[in-house]
Amino acid sequence: MFSKLILMKYFIFYILFLFSFSAAAENVVNATRVWPAPDYTRVTIESSSAIANDQMMLQNPERIVVDLKEIELNDVLRQLSSKVDGLDPNIKKIRVGQFNPTVTRLVIDLKSSASVKIFSLQPVKKYKHRLVIDVYPKENDSVANLLKQLEQRNILPKPPKQVIPNIKRQTTIIAIDAGHGGEDPGAIGAKGTKEKVVNLQIAKNLKKIIDKEPYMKAVLIRSGDYYIPLGKRVSMARKIKADIFISIHADAFKKRAVRGSSVFALSERGATSAFAKFLANNENESDLIGGVSIDDKEPILARTLLDLSQATTINDSLKLGNHVLKEIKMVNKLHKKHVEQAGFAVLKAPDIPSILIETAFISNRKEEKNLKSVAFQQKLSRSILKGIKRYVKNNSTQVAFYTENQEW
Repeated sequence: MFSKLILMKYFIFYILFLFSFSAAAENVVNATRVWPAPDYTRVTIESSSAIANDQMMLQNPERIVVDLKEIELNDVLRQLSSKVDGLDPNIKKIRVGQFNPTVTRLVIDLKSSASVKIFSLQPVKKYKHRLVIDVYPKENDSVANLLKQLEQRNILPKPPKQVIPNIKRQTTIIAIDAGHGGEDPGAIGAKGTKEKVVNLQIAKNLKKIIDKEPYMKAVLIRSGDYYIPLGKRVSMARKIKADIFISIHADAFKKRAVRGSSVFALSERGATSAFAKFLANNENESDLIGGVSIDDKEPILARTLLDLSQATTINDSLKLGNHVLKEIKMVNKLHKKHVEQAGFAVLKAPDIPSILIETAFISNRKEEKNLKSVAFQQKLSRSILKGIKRYVKNNSTQVAFYTENQEW
């Protein structure tokens, strides 16, 4: 009897072991992606369940080793090697192999010394479980990459002839934030148009025409297809001492007939409409979709609304938004005839007038077609610039500093 009990216990243990191994074996990698950015490269591994892993940094040559536990090598993982761009600033190549029956090993060969941050993301929207590997070059400063786009602030452009010679004007720096990017495609139109793509196209177009203006310089917060956390977008704009912050987006709604352009400013309290609240909630989810580790939360967001300058900045943002809205209505129908307000995380710089422009509804077939049109993008960009110029002209003491009795 005693021996039968022992055998029964072993049998139960064996069944449980087989069940757990079978469950683990069902964890399948179904997608891999590589997103190179100027200041880091992200590798994403998407799977049916969370992936347990071990990692280590090795030198001579510099490389990162990541062991994926209970993961079987498949064609999706094999294709990861081919996704590394030769122009990637951080990763030379990725090698993938079956290290042992229950472990698949990734070896990430680096172009230079680097640090790595590895974290997991829970399923959200279309994504399943994701293991994220972020590779940062050592002593990286993402702001330095933005500063390369700027002229030195003490080097003034040649003044136009009509300006009075005894007045010295500083260049107005405009931070242009193309919403979404990388893992986060934003809204997707009926024809498959990705919001992140049109956002960047419009942002680049806007930068191009701003840079042709005397005393103006535009800086792209995101210049390629990669994700930047919302709080970091704000801090980057502050570190480059931007005078104005413009965030470019494209609306989406479940009712495809809804259309029109909108402009939003930050609200200290509630949203000005149910739609504004709905939109802000969707946009603020971007960090969950784009992928941000827990320790990436920017301290600025925690204290922003306590800053004494916030009310003044919101007031200036509303002025800026009104000027832009008046110009945009000449290009596209407006969804709302006034600047709306909501708690957009990306607008929370306490000292920079900031607006978020929903250029059109990508969920509307006609407006999706417009958003893909180069002609429409150019008209829209010109209208935004006209609005910015009107704001600068009417608020020159805040966004362009003058010093009297100085020679050029």
